[in-house]
Amino acid sequence: MSIDIRERAGVVDVFCGAGGMTHGFVKEKFRVIAGIDSDGSCSYAFKENNGAQFIQRDISQINVYEILKLYADIEIKILVGCAPCQPFSKYTNRKTEDKKWNLLYDFGRLIEKIEPDIVSMENVPELAKRKKYPVYDDFVNLLERNGYFVSANLVYCPDYGIPQTRTRLVLLASRRGKIDLIPKTHTSRDYKTVRQTIAHLEPIKDGEVNATDPLHRTSRLSELNRKRIRSTPEGGGWRDWDESLMCDCHKKASGKNYVAIYGRMSWDDQSPTITTQCTGYGNGRFGHPEQDRAISLREAALLQTFPVDYDFIDPNLKTSAGAIARHIGNAVPVQLGAIIARSIRKHMEEHYAR
Repeated sequence: MSIDIRERAGVVDVFCGAGGMTHGFVKEKFRVIAGIDSDGSCSYAFKENNGAQFIQRDISQINVYEILKLYADIEIKILVGCAPCQPFSKYTNRKTEDKKWNLLYDFGRLIEKIEPDIVSMENVPELAKRKKYPVYDDFVNLLERNGYFVSANLVYCPDYGIPQTRTRLVLLASRRGKIDLIPKTHTSRDYKTVRQTIAHLEPIKDGEVNATDPLHRTSRLSELNRKRIRSTPEGGGWRDWDESLMCDCHKKASGKNYVAIYGRMSWDDQSPTITTQCTGYGNGRFGHPEQDRAISLREAALLQTFPVDYDFIDPNLKTSAGAIARHIGNAVPVQLGAIIARSIRKHMEEHYAR
């Protein structure tokens, strides 16, 4: 009987956060050896849900031999990473001096020294705008210089069962040949919706915590924002309000550009991209489709395709809702991690079979 190809492989997840990418690999039955992140507050969620070691370390300071030791008994070394995307995101206006830009260069240097067999890098599509961000071309050139076959894919998340209108850049690289992303699993006829994802949860009010699920909690609204959300229909936004409820910026001609704030989601569509500020009503189209509140932490996690039993709350520490929202919003959707893992497995079966 042949050995499952996954038994010959081991995964290290750089910039692992709370474990979204890692959990996708775990769901696909890969062995994840460790996750590395500079944010120690992610440690509990990562370890508790994935059974892997968490190493709190800044990638620019990590000892490469520490990682090589993790791979000591591994035949097929897989290194995955999602460098923080804020510098490249269209939602921010960072200057090129932002230190986080260097993280992709640090990731590249790590690849050169470790020489993993397979690499995956996930980020925002804006990163691949070559004229604007030379760091991406530099990263691809580094991989090709070191003998990797590189493929870059723009992934529209609903095509793979993720209920968000999010597009991500997924780069895959291997020394044995090109890795193709597996075919789309969904079409517009069966995209997963907000209703299918969160409608089963018990109703709660703004500022309330569900009695049986501490993650099903919402931020408290000001009285003005309560009036605003009550005046917002499903799928609507600030343009549906009486002028007395509008922000000053919306009353200016330039305010027409601020279409993606103070909005409600639509039950039978996908959610917007879940961000680190996804539980704030004024931070995007994060209003619940019918309840007068922003989405809860649990709803955000489900829209990020974390399983309902994924544990974010360390019982021995006081963790703020803001920190958990950051962990959820920064995560790679678990389902996207699983799609990447499935694509890598297919590649290994084609190129590493004995």
